[in-house]
Amino acid sequence: MYKTILLKDIKVAEVQNFLNYVIAPRPICFASTIDSKGSVNLSPFSYFNLFSVNPPVIIFSPSRKVRDNTTKHTFENLLEVPEVAVNIVTYNMVQQVSLSSCEFPKGTDEFIKTGFTKEPSSVIKPPRVKESPVQMECKVIEIKSLGKEPGAGNLIIAEVLLMHISENILDKNGKIDQQKLDLVARLGGNWYARINRDNLFEVEKPTILIGLGIDNLPESIKHSNILTGNHLGQLANVHELPSVDPSFEDEILKNIFQYYSLNPEEMETELHLYAAALLNEGKVNEAWQVLLALA
Repeated sequence: MYKTILLKDIKVAEVQNFLNYVIAPRPICFASTIDSKGSVNLSPFSYFNLFSVNPPVIIFSPSRKVRDNTTKHTFENLLEVPEVAVNIVTYNMVQQVSLSSCEFPKGTDEFIKTGFTKEPSSVIKPPRVKESPVQMECKVIEIKSLGKEPGAGNLIIAEVLLMHISENILDKNGKIDQQKLDLVARLGGNWYARINRDNLFEVEKPTILIGLGIDNLPESIKHSNILTGNHLGQLANVHELPSVDPSFEDEILKNIFQYYSLNPEEMETELHLYAAALLNEGKVNEAWQVLLALA
């Protein structure tokens, strides 16, 4: 059963609640801006993402407040000085970042309130957050209003001019090591997610070769009671149906044949259980050899 909701029939605050919980996790844009008088503002926004790499363009949205329809100081600053330093948020700074979202009076320096350190930017006026491991200097290309009602977004479309990347998060090849970043992401309500080496996993992307597709898997595999949709997706990502490798040796596979040879149904179940365990470890080729053992 599903609860079906027509969004135009519920309050804006309820719409916001439902969407914030399910369109998640969302990266956090920790935006430093400045007004024409030189007053700096620092504020986080989770309506944020990457939209182009050539040119390098990010978009974030300081939406109108649902409660009273006022606009954010960040938005007002960008109308005066269309430049922004976007600082990436990690776990060890998330509480300070949250503090910066307090509704301080206009003109308040959130760097001082939150204890962050100003770092002069190279090509834009707003300062960067020194504690952030990745800081991007951006110029605003366009500001697009999505409406004048409470909750309406104001899309800040900005080109990334410079990136400042801490060497502490780089690998030996000078590339960013995802496991070293310890990112946080925004969820619904007071919830956040921590993205670190304990909960990261890799999904092998299809190459220029087209995947086999689940529809072309052998029937016994496709309709397995053991293998999940994720398992089938892994198996179907190969570009052609594998063949039995005579040189493949595996002690567990030998034991399955030894103990279940008199009962084909039990043997198939055990083979699928073993293949599922291999797939959980990312061992797709080995899983295929196990599944092909009954061929």
